Amino acid sequence: MKLDPRKIQSMMSKLGICQEEISADRVVIEKSNGERIIIENPQIVKINMQGQESFQISGDIREEDSGINQEDIKTVMEKTGKSESEAREALEKTNGDLAEAILSLS
Repeated sequence: MKLDPRKIQSMMSKLGICQEEISADRVVIEKSNGERIIIENPQIVKINMQGQESFQISGDIREEDSGINQEDIKTVMEKTGKSESEAREALEKTNGDLAEAILSLS
Protein backbone atom coordinates (compact mmCIF):
# COMPACT_ATOMS: atom_id res chain seq x y z
CA MET A 1 0.00 0.00 0.00
CA LYS A 2 1.50 3.30 -1.14
CA LEU A 3 0.81 6.40 0.93
CA ASP A 4 0.42 9.83 -0.59
CA PRO A 5 3.04 12.22 0.86
CA ARG A 6 0.46 15.04 0.94
CA LYS A 7 -1.89 12.91 3.04
CA ILE A 8 0.94 12.01 5.41
CA GLN A 9 1.86 15.71 5.76
CA SER A 10 -1.79 16.59 6.39
CA MET A 11 -2.13 13.89 9.08
CA MET A 12 1.10 15.03 10.75
CA SER A 13 -0.10 18.64 10.70
CA LYS A 14 -3.36 17.62 12.42
CA LEU A 15 -1.29 15.90 15.13
CA GLY A 16 0.76 19.08 15.62
CA ILE A 17 3.90 17.73 13.93
CA CYS A 18 5.81 19.94 11.48
CA GLN A 19 8.94 18.91 9.57
CA GLU A 20 11.43 21.19 7.87
CA GLU A 21 14.49 20.16 5.84
CA ILE A 22 17.63 22.13 6.64
CA SER A 23 20.40 22.61 4.08
CA ALA A 24 23.97 22.30 5.42
CA ASP A 25 27.43 21.28 4.21
CA ARG A 26 28.39 19.57 7.48
CA VAL A 27 27.41 19.22 11.11
CA VAL A 28 29.93 19.27 13.97
CA ILE A 29 29.05 17.92 17.41
CA GLU A 30 31.53 18.90 20.12
CA LYS A 31 31.48 16.42 22.98
CA SER A 32 32.26 17.40 26.58
CA ASN A 33 35.52 15.40 26.53
CA GLY A 34 36.87 17.49 23.62
CA GLU A 35 36.19 14.93 20.90
CA ARG A 36 34.21 15.96 17.85
CA ILE A 37 31.77 14.07 15.64
CA ILE A 38 31.73 15.44 12.11
CA ILE A 39 28.89 14.59 9.74
CA GLU A 40 29.68 15.36 6.10
CA ASN A 41 26.95 15.63 3.42
CA PRO A 42 24.22 15.70 6.07
CA GLN A 43 20.51 15.26 5.54
CA ILE A 44 18.88 17.24 8.34
CA VAL A 45 15.22 17.30 9.29
CA LYS A 46 13.98 19.65 12.01
CA ILE A 47 10.88 18.22 13.68
CA ASN A 48 8.56 20.41 15.75
CA MET A 49 6.13 18.29 17.72
CA GLN A 50 3.72 20.30 19.86
CA GLY A 51 6.31 22.97 20.67
CA GLN A 52 9.27 20.65 21.22
CA GLU A 53 11.99 20.76 18.55
CA SER A 54 14.26 17.87 17.66
CA PHE A 55 16.64 17.15 14.80
CA GLN A 56 17.20 14.02 12.76
CA ILE A 57 20.64 13.96 11.12
CA SER A 58 22.17 11.37 8.82
CA GLY A 59 25.27 11.45 6.63
CA ASP A 60 28.93 10.39 6.40
CA ILE A 61 30.28 10.27 9.97
CA ARG A 62 33.85 10.60 11.21
CA GLU A 63 35.25 11.31 14.65
CA GLU A 64 38.19 13.45 15.72
CA ASP A 65 39.97 12.73 18.99
CA SER A 66 40.22 15.55 21.51
CA GLY A 67 39.45 18.21 18.90
CA ILE A 68 43.00 18.13 17.53
CA ASN A 69 42.96 19.12 13.89
CA GLN A 70 44.66 16.68 11.48
CA GLU A 71 46.30 19.61 9.67
CA ASP A 72 47.90 20.74 12.94
CA ILE A 73 49.27 17.24 13.49
CA LYS A 74 50.80 17.26 10.01
CA THR A 75 52.35 20.69 10.61
CA VAL A 76 53.95 19.57 13.88
CA MET A 77 55.26 16.41 12.16
CA GLU A 78 56.78 18.43 9.29
CA LYS A 79 58.41 21.03 11.56
CA THR A 80 59.82 18.55 14.09
CA GLY A 81 60.35 15.32 12.14
CA LYS A 82 58.38 13.43 14.82
CA SER A 83 55.82 10.66 14.33
CA GLU A 84 52.07 11.24 14.16
CA SER A 85 51.52 9.85 17.66
CA GLU A 86 54.26 12.11 19.12
CA ALA A 87 52.81 15.14 17.35
CA ARG A 88 49.26 14.32 18.53
CA GLU A 89 50.48 13.81 22.11
CA ALA A 90 52.33 17.15 22.10
CA LEU A 91 49.23 18.96 20.79
CA GLU A 92 47.06 17.30 23.42
CA LYS A 93 49.48 18.31 26.20
CA THR A 94 49.45 21.93 24.96
CA ASN A 95 45.67 22.04 24.45
CA GLY A 96 46.12 22.38 20.70
CA ASP A 97 48.65 25.24 20.84
CA LEU A 98 50.60 24.64 17.62
CA ALA A 99 53.66 26.77 18.45
CA GLU A 100 54.00 25.37 21.97
CA ALA A 101 53.71 21.79 20.66
CA ILE A 102 56.47 22.38 18.11
CA LEU A 103 58.74 23.97 20.74
CA SER A 104 58.16 21.09 23.17
CA LEU A 105 59.31 18.56 20.54
CA SER A 106 62.31 20.55 19.26
